[in-house]
Amino acid sequence: MPPQKNYKKTLTACYLGFVTQAISANYTPLLFLTFKGMYGISLDKIALIPLTFYLAQLLVDVAASKFADKIGYRSCVIASQVLSSAGLLSMTILPGLLPEPFTGILIAVVLYAVGSGLIEVLLSPIVEACPFENKDGVMSLLHSFYCWGAVSVILGSTLFFAVFGIEHWKILTILWSLIPLYNAFNFISCPIEKLVEDGKSMGIRQLMCVPIFWLMILLMICAGASEATMAQWASAFTESALKVSKVVGDLAGPCLFAVFMGISRMLYGQMSYKLNLVKTMLLCGIFATACYLLASLATWAILGLVGCALCGLAVGIMWPGTISISSRRCPAGGTAMFAFLAMAGDLGATISPAIVGKVAEATGENLKIGLLVATIFPLCMALGLFSLYKHPWKN
Repeated sequence: MPPQKNYKKTLTACYLGFVTQAISANYTPLLFLTFKGMYGISLDKIALIPLTFYLAQLLVDVAASKFADKIGYRSCVIASQVLSSAGLLSMTILPGLLPEPFTGILIAVVLYAVGSGLIEVLLSPIVEACPFENKDGVMSLLHSFYCWGAVSVILGSTLFFAVFGIEHWKILTILWSLIPLYNAFNFISCPIEKLVEDGKSMGIRQLMCVPIFWLMILLMICAGASEATMAQWASAFTESALKVSKVVGDLAGPCLFAVFMGISRMLYGQMSYKLNLVKTMLLCGIFATACYLLASLATWAILGLVGCALCGLAVGIMWPGTISISSRRCPAGGTAMFAFLAMAGDLGATISPAIVGKVAEATGENLKIGLLVATIFPLCMALGLFSLYKHPWKN
């Protein structure tokens, strides 16, 4: 009798995989002003760093739909951890080696962005392929580790810089890089199953002909936009509305948002067997719309902060919930479906914060108006879920 496979090890590796993605997405922005002072990089160039990160991640999302199945999940997910670690390590070395430090930073960003993109595409189908009960709850709990990773990066880095000084940022970067390096060994030995049997998964053209696939793409764009807009602008919004320092703004804004988002995903992970996923997400879409309106229209600054924080609770299950619905309604979607869902989420996470910034700039740096315009995304999320709840779509 063959030994029983330890899928808990697979789940642990995937947990750390999302922590790795949180490090990639949230650590470098804490160093923007350090790069400006240390290497003399202008702010307009620094603004290219997050753009490069998300663009590279989007390209990987698209490419992975074609090569992940051919190369194999294990090889790709190990590469995701190695590249993430290599990118972080490169950030401490390349800027000092190359004639143009900014070029070195961008190379490092592209390396860990490719790793992050692979993480985003692969971890959900890897967990979906494991024989767990209550997969909706497992998926929600899995994605909560991105939130706890983000909180750990913000709090841990803030504490490190306060104690040892930001001039020692390279040491901290090396320490963060050890997490994906260690996790690569977890993925080498953990069991990984195929999501769909060979020859039975749908191709890209087949997916394009499935009506509900396009609804899932719309929901994923709205989920990514609803989550990323508040996450990226919460710090600046808190600073401008409450007139507090950047440290306080980071802790009261994006950190508090991430905590509530993590709580939301953990709670659903524990209670999912009692709840209807579509109905729960519909209520969350309505709640998120209310939070955006509260943040953008409140006359008292403290109410605006409440709107930002509670938005994390509202948007928490949108991304993993959409993935779970897609897996149910289109079980033969395979890697291509997960890759396009990740791409749609990243697309929403890219365009919506940019819209908020443009609107705020056009209205005299009024972030409240920018957030008010972004309310369209959680509202569209709620409308799409209402359609799914009231009128079952056929594949």
